[in-house]
Amino acid sequence: MGAQLRVYKRRIQAVTATKKITKAMEMIAASRIVKAQRKVAASQPYATELTRAVTAVATGSDANHPLTTEVETPTRAAVLLITSDRGLAGGYSSNAIKAAERLRERLASEGKEVDTYIVGRKGVAYYGFRERKVVDSWTGFTDNPAYSDAKRIAAPLIEAIQNETAEGGVDELHIVFTEFVSMMTQNAVDARMLPLSLDDVAEESTRKGEILPLFEFEPSAEDVLDALLPRYVESRIYNALLQAAASEHAARRRAMKSATDNAGDLIKSLSRLANAARQAEITQEISEIVGGASALADATAGSDK
Repeated sequence: MGAQLRVYKRRIQAVTATKKITKAMEMIAASRIVKAQRKVAASQPYATELTRAVTAVATGSDANHPLTTEVETPTRAAVLLITSDRGLAGGYSSNAIKAAERLRERLASEGKEVDTYIVGRKGVAYYGFRERKVVDSWTGFTDNPAYSDAKRIAAPLIEAIQNETAEGGVDELHIVFTEFVSMMTQNAVDARMLPLSLDDVAEESTRKGEILPLFEFEPSAEDVLDALLPRYVESRIYNALLQAAASEHAARRRAMKSATDNAGDLIKSLSRLANAARQAEITQEISEIVGGASALADATAGSDK
C-alpha cells in the first residue's frame, strides 16, 4: 500500500470515529429535548397565574412595593444572563451574550449602572477573559435545572431589589435567556422581571379575553406582596432556565446533526481520493509489470541472435 493511500485511510478512520461521536451526541440531545419541553409546559401555568395574582394585588391596592413600584429616577439595574455549561451547541451561548451586551449598552445609555449575574460556564468564561466584574455566578446545571437552582439564583437578586441603600441596592431586575420557540427556532431575548409592568400584564389579559381575578388581602396587601415577591422571581427564573435548557438541547442537536452530515460528506470525498490513489497504484504496478515483461522479451530476443 502506497504512502498516499495510507494517509487517506487513516483520515477516513479518524473522521468515521468523529462521526460516531457526533451522531451519539445528536441522539442524546434529541432525547432530552422532549423532557425539557414537558418541563417548560408544566411550569408555564404556575408562572402565568402567579403573575396574574401579583397584578391583581397591585391593582387592587395602593401599596408601595418594589415588586410593582417604578422608581422615578432608576440608577442601577441587575442583569441575569443565562448561558450553557458546555459547548458544541452552535451559537447558543454567543447569541445570549450578544443580547446581554445590547441590553447593557441600552441601560448604560439611560444612565444606569449594571450589576451582572451569570448562569453557565460559557458566560463566566466570557466575562472572566475580559476581566469584567460579575456580582455572582452559578454553574453545573444548565442542561437540567431544578427549582432549587432557581431559588439559589433568586435569593441574591431579591436581596438586591429589596436593599434600598446606594451601596448594594438595584432599581430594576432584567433577565437574558434563550426562548424556546420550536425545534428549529430559539431566540435570545431580554425581559424586565422587576418592577412588574402592570400595564403590560393588563394588556396581555385583555388581548386574551381574560379577566383579572379579585382577591381579599389578609392581613394586608403589603404582606401579600412580600410573600409573593420571592415566588414570582423564582418562578420567572425557573421558567427561563427551563426554556434555556430546551433551547440548548435543540441547538446542540442541530449543531451535531450538521457535524455528522459534514463528516459523512468528508468521508465520501476522502473515499473518492483513496480510490483514485489506489487506481493510480494499480496502473503503476501494471505499467511496471508490462515494462518488465517487455524488457525481458527484448533481452531474450537479443540473446537468441
